Amino acid sequence: METNLAKIGKLKHDPEAAKHGSCWMLGCETLDRDFADFKKYKDYIPALGIPLIRLQAGWAKTEKTKGVYDFSWLDSIVSDAAKLGLKCLLETDYGNPIYEGGGGWDLGAGFPTSEEALAAWDAWVENLVLHFMDRVDEWAMWNEPDISKGYTIDSVVDFNIRTAKIIRRLAPNAKIAGLSLARSDAWLFDGCIGNLAVKGGGELFDSFIYHGYKYNPDDASEVGPKLQAILKKYGVRGVVRQGENGCPSEETQFFALRKYPWSELSQAKWDLRRFIGDFCLGVPSSVFTICDFNHLGRQINRKGLLMADEQHNVLRPKLVYGAIQNMTTLFNDLLEPVYGAGAIRYKNRCQFFTFTRLGKKMAAFWDRSGVPNDETGTGKADIIMRNFAFQEPILIDVLSGDIYEIPRERITELGDITLYLDMPCADTPFVMADRGVVEIG
Repeated sequence: METNLAKIGKLKHDPEAAKHGSCWMLGCETLDRDFADFKKYKDYIPALGIPLIRLQAGWAKTEKTKGVYDFSWLDSIVSDAAKLGLKCLLETDYGNPIYEGGGGWDLGAGFPTSEEALAAWDAWVENLVLHFMDRVDEWAMWNEPDISKGYTIDSVVDFNIRTAKIIRRLAPNAKIAGLSLARSDAWLFDGCIGNLAVKGGGELFDSFIYHGYKYNPDDASEVGPKLQAILKKYGVRGVVRQGENGCPSEETQFFALRKYPWSELSQAKWDLRRFIGDFCLGVPSSVFTICDFNHLGRQINRKGLLMADEQHNVLRPKLVYGAIQNMTTLFNDLLEPVYGAGAIRYKNRCQFFTFTRLGKKMAAFWDRSGVPNDETGTGKADIIMRNFAFQEPILIDVLSGDIYEIPRERITELGDITLYLDMPCADTPFVMADRGVVEIG
């Protein structure tokens, strides 16, 4: 982005970022349907600084003959992930058409319904847990049940309880995420949590996943704390987690955020605002997704950090790949929020958050007023801090990783108030910080 400040270097990525990145998860979905190939993109994952990957366990891919389970395809992925220092979250889905009433194998298929199919589901989940419980600690429920025709809150909650009871019985110390809702509507989440509480299933879960795509990513991030309040309302333990969000890098005709002229620049801006916004509001967040995938019967889903072709070959990292590396270097478990330390004055509505990081100060801000665009220019904002002055302040463009010096003439001190005048501001996150908060390359 254009800043009119003197550049002094580039953000040096933290090679240990994943060790303190428990707030982040990376999507490695659709391998159960062969829409992508883990082996073709796996070596790009460690550099992102994200320790946990999301996988779909694929009932139909595993049990192609009744009662015969072949986990070899998933064994290979889990083993490769472990070699790369990654942990896995296994999502229990989708249906299996070899059983009457077993549902379909793809998104939106709906839960199994017949007695035979439900018994087969139980057996598959039990065998899945027994097979992976020594290597996998985190589990999630069926993905996006609320997009299936005929779903009800009762059916979602009952199926969640049914599945989680099997996991909890076999792996009592497992971390289990409930719901995995496509939407983030408060009424739906409230209905599910209230129903769950009445049925005594709240103690089965450690967290609850929601998705919810919006063209302005900040409109989506602000939902998380509202959903967390619903858990508190019903006395249900655990936290809410954003379990799947991302932006395409070009206009698409299918999938979330479709029919909009996205670019690699607006994708990177969108992703940063969504994920950093989640982080700043205390919501663990998932990056969707590592690589473009070819959703057969629809088209390539271009939300990946890596550009891929129809044969799942990785062509190159997109702009957003480096932006996510910058994000995980800056935003992780080392940060402690500081409330009420400052504010921003700008022509549009902005997000503004302050932190300390190992004793040093940091502030993040961006224009949240609209959908991310393709402009590279910046406006001028005034940053107002109270008892939170920066030592040798620098400015970091999270998108590019460029680091700039803030000249003394733009700083005014008025007692316990410090003003940083004419700071660059745009529809993508910037960070002001003490010079020693990161390494400069």
